[in-house]
Amino acid sequence: MPSSAVHTFSDPAEYAAAIRATTIDLTVTGRGHFTGKRTRIDLHRLWMQRLSENRSRIVHSAFVTGRAIVTFRVDTGPNLLWSGAALQPANIIRHVEGENAFQRSPGPAFWGAMSLPVADMVSIGATVAGVDLTPPKDPLVLTPPPSAMARLQRLHAAAGRIAEDAPEIIANPDAARGLEQELIEAMVRCLSGGSVHEDTVARRQHELIMRRFRRVLEENLGQSLYITEICKMIGVSERTLEVCCQEHLGVGPKRYLMLRRLHLARRALREAAPGGTTVTDIATQYGFWHFGRFAGAYQSLYDEFPSVTLHRQAEQLRNLSAEIG
Repeated sequence: MPSSAVHTFSDPAEYAAAIRATTIDLTVTGRGHFTGKRTRIDLHRLWMQRLSENRSRIVHSAFVTGRAIVTFRVDTGPNLLWSGAALQPANIIRHVEGENAFQRSPGPAFWGAMSLPVADMVSIGATVAGVDLTPPKDPLVLTPPPSAMARLQRLHAAAGRIAEDAPEIIANPDAARGLEQELIEAMVRCLSGGSVHEDTVARRQHELIMRRFRRVLEENLGQSLYITEICKMIGVSERTLEVCCQEHLGVGPKRYLMLRRLHLARRALREAAPGGTTVTDIATQYGFWHFGRFAGAYQSLYDEFPSVTLHRQAEQLRNLSAEIG
């Protein structure tokens, strides 16, 4: 059955977990309290989302297989970069099936996604526009005709407003089918016309290095890693890794590792049971040995000290237990 949902999140991990058709690892890089908003609309075959974050961040996405996915910007704001390539408001990306990639924004981000089962995308592409829309072997950044892109963005925004103001319309199968057909046609028109941004050998090589970098981090979650060790595991020089990280993440590898460890420590503080751990225990667990510097870096990024995060979570859990009791 068609359905929709609109949610706002203050926890980056909860926001990332709510995003459909992908596994997201989100690391906030901008100072202050995080707010993320997700509008999810599931029609009959078409899935779509509208997403926004109020702080600069780095995202690693691992898409599901079996669906042909496209993404594009839904509002103005700082550049959104996917695998180091700038995604302008006039662009749309066709993604690889099961793609793994980094995305970053130096400020608030507003973006959208749409997907169909691969077989449906291929069939509709051939029927509607006479083109092969099989997911590409490498991500393709397209610049559709301006009128086609504007129509897709208008329809996408209209669907988002319906999800917020009149979700019963989307829940109606007949109304959902009409909306779905218009969105699919607009999407296919964008994917079948316009120009394709040239991919380069250097860019593909940098994407491969970043996939290896990500794999090393995933395989060593509980360990403190050093740049020299990572470079040896990946098989690249420190200079090359620095260039790739600046291109894809907007920061060097050392800064990213520190931000990532802060993010994991914050998640652990928020999830800690009352009296079950201390700030020192969690800081040590994620490789911070100078506790004053840890507290300072944490406060600078999240506008509160780690002890405040831990105590607030414990207080909320105690209050919840009292209400249940």
